[in-house]
Amino acid sequence: MTDCPKSFVPSHPLPPARTGIFTAFEAGTRTLKAGFQVAPPFQPLPVDIVFEKDVPVTLRDGVTIYVDIFRPTGNEKVPVIVAWSPYGKGQGTSASVMGVFGLVGLSNSVVSGLAKFEAPDPAYWCARGYAICNPDPRGCVDSEGNSVLWDRQEGRDCHDLIEWLAEQSWCTGKVGMSGTSYLAASQWFTAAEQPKHLAAINPWEGVSDVYRDLVMRGGMPDTSFAGLLQNGSFFGKNEKEDILLEAQRYPLMNDLWAEKIPDFDSITVPAFVVASYSNTLHTAGTFRGWRRIASEDKWLRVHNSQEWPDYYDEANVEDLRRFFDRYLKEIDNGWEDTPRVRYAVHDFQGGDQTNVPADAFPPKEAVSTKLYLDGAARILSPNAPANEVPAMYDVGVSPDAVSFIVRFDKETQLVGYPKARLFVEARGADDMDLFALIQKLDKFGTPLQQFTAPNHNARVHDLTDHGATVLRYKGSDGRLRVSTRHLDETLSTDDVPAHTFDRVEKLSPGEVVAIDIDLLPLGWAFHPGEQLRFIVSSRNLSGTLMPGLAEYVGANAGQHVIHTGGQYASYLQLPILID
Repeated sequence: MTDCPKSFVPSHPLPPARTGIFTAFEAGTRTLKAGFQVAPPFQPLPVDIVFEKDVPVTLRDGVTIYVDIFRPTGNEKVPVIVAWSPYGKGQGTSASVMGVFGLVGLSNSVVSGLAKFEAPDPAYWCARGYAICNPDPRGCVDSEGNSVLWDRQEGRDCHDLIEWLAEQSWCTGKVGMSGTSYLAASQWFTAAEQPKHLAAINPWEGVSDVYRDLVMRGGMPDTSFAGLLQNGSFFGKNEKEDILLEAQRYPLMNDLWAEKIPDFDSITVPAFVVASYSNTLHTAGTFRGWRRIASEDKWLRVHNSQEWPDYYDEANVEDLRRFFDRYLKEIDNGWEDTPRVRYAVHDFQGGDQTNVPADAFPPKEAVSTKLYLDGAARILSPNAPANEVPAMYDVGVSPDAVSFIVRFDKETQLVGYPKARLFVEARGADDMDLFALIQKLDKFGTPLQQFTAPNHNARVHDLTDHGATVLRYKGSDGRLRVSTRHLDETLSTDDVPAHTFDRVEKLSPGEVVAIDIDLLPLGWAFHPGEQLRFIVSSRNLSGTLMPGLAEYVGANAGQHVIHTGGQYASYLQLPILID
């Protein structure tokens, strides 16, 4: 790490919008009585809960962090679920958290206000014989040290917290982890450290490779959300990691970024992984994590909505409880009979299927099928065109894109990993930032999209017409800076290409190169007459991840040429279910 040290900048105290009713430091133990309501929008507590606030925990390097613990009253020992993230342990009642719930159309009454953002709710879990631990990691709020962002250091720190929790007089010694987004990513890092008392994890949508998922997706320095995360979520008294400066200093994969990829081979604990196809930040990382962890006991559920409504859905919480009852309470409840994979199939017109059982993802019925680009007819064909016909566009000049369409003449489902193999050329430039998108079209050729959250009001339409992809699903997208096209032979599969991102290979005038673009996994249904459109462009076709973010503009110039047919048989590979 000496050649690429972390960078840090001063941190700042929590702003008012991030401050909740229980944010202020006030160490001590109290009992919150059944019926207690932290504030009017939130649900009352169903049972008495012991609330241990601002409990100090000393990590292996002497740094002290502070945690809040919620547990049932009485003398019976209980397992505990950890929610590890920088989102302050007392922020559940903050204006920012309440606003996010409002944005997606989720009532704040589904939680008690004691829940950390994106975390399990103590009101539910304590009533069912579990404790909840909400920590402030190092450098966050009142905890000592300097904070880091999605890093193996967090895994070591959470390891120490888990072992401390297991020794508490009220704990059975069984510890689990749960939560979405940051709380999911932290579970990969923690489980890789193999704490003795970690009995089960539940990563519910989250990145698993900071370089590939967050700051340099496709080799492009698209750091807008990383900036929001760094500057809008890490608050404390000391310093915080400056991932924006690190991305600028180290644009290629190196030891610093390697420290932000968990050791998947060391993750052996039972895991219940929840994913979606539609989150352009989380989707690739969640599926990657599920594929690569070494756990023999692992399950995957792929849903068709947005993470927060899905996480707090009553039926899904009960489903998760069955998993934790089995591995944290050792109740023989038949959880092992749960299908190893349950996936969703988007229809885009109200006919979605959910919880489709399978033994694997993609299901064994999915056959990787090549559809070749035809630059003359602009179609996708099962047969490679004999003649070479390039498709091209001028950067910055409408339409700045080329597309290819196939119409399905019978009921067809795609479930699995699509990818594109393209032969490309840059004219008037030595590099290309390419964006790809697969869309579903109805039988009349109209692009179909789907809101993933309950809120469909006029403001959400405005936000999602171009951008806010977490709220409206527009298709399976991918991207690649062509100079970073070198494949990682150890990680790539026929379905999912992976790039090393450790070198730059610029293009020479007239040079045609083959590139592989990994597109986000999908589960789609097509009815007779409906169509699929594949688009290649120099601009971001889906827009930003969240509202209010600055959109990344590709570093492009000149003319882009997509070669098709003849010796340049570019194709789109799709996972088509065969009866």
